[in-house]
Amino acid sequence: MSQFSNAMEIFKLLPRTNCRDCNESTCLAFASKVFLGQKPLDRCPHAKPAPDGGGEKEKGGGKNLDEQREEHFKALKSRLASLDLNAAAERVGGVYENGKLTLRIFGKPLSVDNAGNLFSDIHLNPMISSMVFKYILSCEGAELTGDWLPLRELKDGREKNGLFVQRSELPFKALADTYPDLFEELIVLFNGEAIDERFQSDISLVLRPLPRLPILVCYWKPDEGMDSDLHLFFDASADKNGGIDTIYTVASGIVMMFEKIARRHWSI
Repeated sequence: MSQFSNAMEIFKLLPRTNCRDCNESTCLAFASKVFLGQKPLDRCPHAKPAPDGGGEKEKGGGKNLDEQREEHFKALKSRLASLDLNAAAERVGGVYENGKLTLRIFGKPLSVDNAGNLFSDIHLNPMISSMVFKYILSCEGAELTGDWLPLRELKDGREKNGLFVQRSELPFKALADTYPDLFEELIVLFNGEAIDERFQSDISLVLRPLPRLPILVCYWKPDEGMDSDLHLFFDASADKNGGIDTIYTVASGIVMMFEKIARRHWSI
């Protein structure tokens, strides 16, 4: 079986009819269970075969996604080398000291130097590194407004919205449906902040993956025959403090991180 990077890759192999032949309420819930290692893909009698190998290839036998990401990461690192980190500190909501720019990632300090070296007590991986580099390079330093908008209402957000829903909101919803204590865990592990109800949601939680790019998570529990729902919102300044590509990378990246943590550490 292939190694999937997120639940949506599995979801694409399913019939999406919610037939319940797998004993799950929806195809998305089943995809989440497969990704978390709680059920095998062949438990669904209608699933397409998993593709061979772990990496997706470009048409024509090109580089796989891991190789593409590595090249992109090197390009970001090269751009960072020529950046004045001292001048960038205020713009990105960080501080500069001893040749390093320090930001707070989910409330925890992370430092970077011009060589692209990262220093932090948190676990670092290429996804986090790329997220930090993109943010430092693109953030304009606009002040937060306190007004929350869906991605589609941000500049250039409409064209990204369909992919954003598939890669970020739906997998996040599947996690919330599968793990009743998810939001309590996010508060403890990632310094999430529960706030007063927004948009008539049952749960409203603010995450701060980057200083000027907070994310509002709103979750509606299932009620009287209606399915649960989850949506992510961004401060109205987000398109100035990252641009739509950075925002998408941050949102999809943290959802993938939450999925991996759930698969390895949490149980229901």
